[in-house]
Amino acid sequence: MTLSIVIPALNEDSELPETVRRARAVPEVVEVIVVDGGSTDGTRELASNLGCVVLASAPSRGGQLRRGAVEAKGDVVVLLHADTWLPANAGRAIADCLADPRVVGGGFYKVFRDPPSWLVRGSRFKCWCRWLVARRVMGDQAMFARRAALEAVGGVPDVPLMEEFELCRLLRARGRLALADAVVSTSARRFVKRGVLRTYWLMWRVTARHWLGAKPEELAEAYREGK
Repeated sequence: MTLSIVIPALNEDSELPETVRRARAVPEVVEVIVVDGGSTDGTRELASNLGCVVLASAPSRGGQLRRGAVEAKGDVVVLLHADTWLPANAGRAIADCLADPRVVGGGFYKVFRDPPSWLVRGSRFKCWCRWLVARRVMGDQAMFARRAALEAVGGVPDVPLMEEFELCRLLRARGRLALADAVVSTSARRFVKRGVLRTYWLMWRVTARHWLGAKPEELAEAYREGK
């Protein structure tokens, strides 16, 4: 089993080196694809120097992931945020999940690095609860899918936000989603920037508006503006 890593990036020169280094430490990884959304900080040049396949796209997380996944050649596509670190056993954990032919994809357990508050702790348990109740994983859990299954559902939805919600929905129509028995760590920078309670409120508000039928473009703007 081979893995293709797809990373959407926009001004991520500070986060990208360690994320790529850890991804390359996974033996099953055969390529790291960075899809740049118009960075002005040298992200594209940095990614190229790190040996990544570098693609360009309009600044839209779903669109960037879609662009990279189309070019992926591995058996499994891993959709990795630029500030999320894979563990060295990520490939083995994915292989164990996909040993069940009914499983088409999934994600990892997650913890935050340097959480600014105790309110951010317990993320691993929250991942399990979300999967148990909603059979869904979040984007910063390093979502993965069999490439064949991803192609069968038409690829990653080309939306600026909530692409993981829609992708989970599409994949569940093809089979099961599972949680890999390994943990990724992701940056707590959004909680540091906006504050813990404000960030959680914003996330819950955007999620509720998504389920009520708001357009992805409206949600992306609301999240960007912190409304």
